[in-house]
Amino acid sequence: MKKLIAVALVAAGLVAVPTLAFGWGAVGHRLTGEAAALRLPAEMPAFFRGAWRQLGYLNPEPDRWRDRKERDLDPALDGGTAPEHFIDMELVAPPVLSAALHAPDRFAYADTLHAAGVEASKMGLLPFAILERAQELREDFRLWRTANDTTRPWIEARIIDDAGILGHYVADGSNPAHTTVQFNGWTGPNPNGYATDRRFHARFESIYVETHITLPDVLARVDSTPRVFPDLRTAIDEYLQATNAEVEPLYRLDKSHPFDANTTAPEDKAFASERLAAGARMLRDLWWTAWVTSGGAGER
Repeated sequence: MKKLIAVALVAAGLVAVPTLAFGWGAVGHRLTGEAAALRLPAEMPAFFRGAWRQLGYLNPEPDRWRDRKERDLDPALDGGTAPEHFIDMELVAPPVLSAALHAPDRFAYADTLHAAGVEASKMGLLPFAILERAQELREDFRLWRTANDTTRPWIEARIIDDAGILGHYVADGSNPAHTTVQFNGWTGPNPNGYATDRRFHARFESIYVETHITLPDVLARVDSTPRVFPDLRTAIDEYLQATNAEVEPLYRLDKSHPFDANTTAPEDKAFASERLAAGARMLRDLWWTAWVTSGGAGER
């Protein structure tokens, strides 16, 4: 999430924990990682499938890096990594967006946006945060396949860590509020009367999820058949576009039944559960793709 909001919420007595509230909050991120790992096929290496709790724990890690204590010492880590958590897709026209997303790397992406009058730090770098880490994981698996008995455990530790960190950005990408300029209350013309409060983001992704959504809620919506993506970039772009299409449905739901700790509307629970499940499905499929395309699911 682009703005720290937990401090204000704690001061208002709305939440006691966690001390950070970014994409999905710690609970939503953990649920996404655990659900993805628990829906992996038996052909995935056993060390990976057995690390499902660790993969859940690691999912919120990039938000932990942005802790206020470290930011107060030096803002480099927080400010430098913040754009990796979002993409404000409406900032540029569709042809420019398409050209930017198909740029060879994040620097060419930034150049394409700059030529259109938008800075990458404002637009967000989420697609490349996902793509680059998926590629890193695939290379990890390549190394693991040919490693000797001494180095294999070290590479396994690297794989779990990289897979967990990848999971954070994939989970961010399933939250509509991470794909839009309307990330924390509606701004600009608002003919439909959507929420404009600056607690909108936290109400949905943290307060509501922490009080209403459990692991079984998410698992029930994650199928057991993973996909192998022929092209990572295309799969990631389509995933983020699908999430962005849910921005107005999210605001419409919030208008009818505001997301908060006391909401009982089944529609709200179905929406939040499905968004988390969408992240879990995508994460599971990216992990599986990295494994399969690193050499073949039948290899050691």
